[in-house]
Formats: sequence, C-alpha cells, structure tokens
Amino acid sequence: MIENTRSPKFVESFIPIVVLISLLSFNVYVFSDNATGGPNQIALLFGAVIAAGIGMGQGFSWKVIQEGMINSIKSSLGAVLILLIIGALSGTWMISGVVPTMIYYGLDILSPSFFLVATSLICAIVALATGSSWSTIATVGIALLGIGSVMGISEGMIAGAIISGAYFGDKMSPLSDTTNLAPAMAGTDLFTHIRYMMYTTIPTLMISLLIFLFIGLSLDSKTDLAGIESMQQTLDQTFNISAWLFLVPAVVIGLIIMKWDALPALFFGTLAGGVAAIVAQPSIVNQLSGITDDYFISSYMTFFNTIAGASNIETGNVAMNDLLSTGGMSGMLNTIWLVICSMCFGGAMEVTGMLKKITSSFINARESAGSLIAKTAGTCIFFNATTSDQYLAIVVPGRMFSKEFKDNGLKPENLSRTLEDSGTVTSPLIPWNTCGAYHAGVLGVATGSYWMFCFFNLISPIMTLLYGFLNIRIRRYSKEELESIKLAHTAKKS
Repeated sequence: MIENTRSPKFVESFIPIVVLISLLSFNVYVFSDNATGGPNQIALLFGAVIAAGIGMGQGFSWKVIQEGMINSIKSSLGAVLILLIIGALSGTWMISGVVPTMIYYGLDILSPSFFLVATSLICAIVALATGSSWSTIATVGIALLGIGSVMGISEGMIAGAIISGAYFGDKMSPLSDTTNLAPAMAGTDLFTHIRYMMYTTIPTLMISLLIFLFIGLSLDSKTDLAGIESMQQTLDQTFNISAWLFLVPAVVIGLIIMKWDALPALFFGTLAGGVAAIVAQPSIVNQLSGITDDYFISSYMTFFNTIAGASNIETGNVAMNDLLSTGGMSGMLNTIWLVICSMCFGGAMEVTGMLKKITSSFINARESAGSLIAKTAGTCIFFNATTSDQYLAIVVPGRMFSKEFKDNGLKPENLSRTLEDSGTVTSPLIPWNTCGAYHAGVLGVATGSYWMFCFFNLISPIMTLLYGFLNIRIRRYSKEELESIKLAHTAKKS
C-alpha cells in the first residue's frame, strides 16, 4: 500500500527540534548533572511524539513512523551490546586488580605536571592501534582517570584529555569504523582520506597538547604527594599488585589489532579479567561474595555478580572505595535507556523527511569552498545534536553534500575530511548523543563537566573551517578531470 504523503514544511520540521532543545536546556537547569538519569530520556520521547504527530498530519501512518523508529533503534543495537560488555569488563578488571595495578604503577611513572599531555598521547596511541575510541576510553581511559583523580586533578580535565587523545587515534586509524565510513560516503578511498586528514588533524592535536601542558604546569603545586603515597599503600594492602596483570589488557589490545571485532575481543577481556580475579585476588573474591569456606562457590558468585551488577570493594578509605566501585552491566542500563530514546526521536524525524527538509534548505547551487565546508560541518553537528547518533551525522550529510562538492569542483576527500572533523569528533560533546552518553557513563564524569576540556574535539571543526575559508589544502578537480567525470556520467545514463 502506497501512502499519500506530502513533504514537510520547513517551519513544522523545526517544531520537534525546538521543543526538544527547550526541554533539554530546561532539564539541565533544573536537574543539573542528573538530567541524563531520566528527564532527558523523557524529553527525547516527547520530541519523538511531536515529530510523529506532525508526520501523521503529513499523511504518514503510525505503522510507518513506528517502523522508522524501530529501524533507528536496530542501528544502535551494536552500540548497546558494547555498552553492556564494557560494563561487565570494567567490573572484572577492577576486582582482578588490573585497573588498580595500572593506577598503582601510573602514580610512580606519571608526573602531575605532564599528566594531561601523557594521558592524551597514551589514549591516542592505543586508539590508533585499535581503531576504537570507545574501547580505549573504557580500558586505558578508566585507569588514567583513576590515576589523575588521586593526583588531585579535576575529573573533567582528565576526561577531556582522555577523549581528546582517543578521538585523534580513532579518527586517524584505518581500523576505525568512522574512518572507513566517511570516505565511503564521500566517494574517496581510505588512505587518501587518512593522508588528507593529517593536514587538519595533526595541528589540532599539537595545539591541544600545548593547552594540556600549560594547564598541567599550573597544577603541579597543587598535587598532594603524601596523598598519592597513601593511595598507593591502600592499593597495595587491598590488592595483590603485580605487573603480570598487564597481560589482560595487552591481550585485548592485541586481539583488536588482529582485527577481532570489538564485541568478542571485549568479551574475551571480561573472561580474562574474571580468571585473573579468581587467581590473583582471592581475598577480594571472598569479600564480595561473603563466603570463605568454599572458594569455588565464592568465585562463581563473585564472577557473575560483578558482571551483572554493582561491586563495592572495601578498603578503609572512603575516596578509594568510590574510585574502586563498579556498576557492571546494570550500571549501563541508564545509558542504554538514553540511546533507545534518542533513536526513537531520530527515527521519527528521518522517516517523515523533516531532517532532510531542514538541511536541504541550506544548500545553494554554487558557493565557495569555505561556505560549502561550513554548511557541511554545521549539518554534521546538527545531526549529532538532533539524531543523537554519530553514524547518521556522517552518513546523511555525506550523501546530501557529495554531489554539491563535485558540482563545485571539489574532490571527495574535502568532504570526507569535513565529515570526520565535524561529525566524528563532536559526538562526545553532546550529552544525549550516544557517544556523549556512553563516555559519561563509562568514565562516571558528566558531559557537562568534561566537554570544555575536550580541546581536540572543540578545535577540529574550527580547523576545518579555517582551512576552507583560507583555501589551505583544498583539492580541486582539474578541467580535464571534470570533463572526464561528465563524460563518464553521460555514458552511464545512456
């Protein structure tokens, strides 16, 4: 059955977005950091309902709109599964002593003055090797957050350094899904895309590291060295600290480098963490289970409870107790709730054509490279904020602007670079985006506390705009290449 639908008007397409942004802004004002604990989810559902109502006024049936929402949710199920397994992994890595060992040795190695710079570089290297900002932040990032916290550095600053480095590595890695997706949407090849990104990405990283260095040098005098020594003693008394425990994260990173998918690699890491806990931390296992006369039952109970729910390790130090607590899979359910509600809103807006109507209204037939790049970057950020999905922020603008770039004589690597410089990196800055919600949930630091310290993510879209308007490293087709493209297009049509 073909439905008799009309295209949405520009003004009515904006109504759900205006309502959503108003509700989200007021939620932040009223609920502060607790806005993502339910209020923002409800706001997204209200936005979806309004979008659905307008869509039905256009002639769409509820069945079609619901199918659009369901398809949108389906597209996020991979992220949902990773969220669950990350919750499980963080639990087993904590009770096994993997994260405490990283913190313990990190306190010896990392100087407070250079901690933020080192954190960003470490995360950049790991993400470059693995192709995953999510895995990097959930493993190495969590450990670095713990180290920095006991040094007395703001968690927002640490999270900003972690995310900055992780997104540089993710963005430049040939193993990254977004790094493969952007050139595919733009119509260029992977390695041309990566080489072309270096022009904007490397200067952005260098500026970010200089800012972190300046901040770190100003924080040196505030560090409580006696407090750090006390933390190390507490860790040593609570856990069996051993360098052998580094084998667990090393194996996981190795599996991802070997091109294992993230989900099985992280699941293997969860199992390895559980085995390490049983072998290396019997006192922790017994403490969490409350059973001391049957180690098999104690291990079995602790393993499953840690994966499923909260684990609170008692150290005698309140600050350390908070640092070493984990939520397991259940700790990720609030973030998953946010993701599902976000996908409902994005699905309703996309299936009714309202998102396309808004963005297509800004496209002109002929314009400068800087103007076209600015509109593409703005559209990517707009999609990150409205669809709450990093992939939609790359796919939809990539499809929309591909022809426009070609018609203006710009090679596709200009588009692919813009998609990454603005779509990939701005996703963790938005609290209700899947990336923003994920990183806030995994690190336990609200998006509102860290976004202003994500210097790499903030500078990247500015850098791509600067290159566009100043006509720096903008690749154009030659007249011969344009003629060849036109001939090929004509031959294809005939």
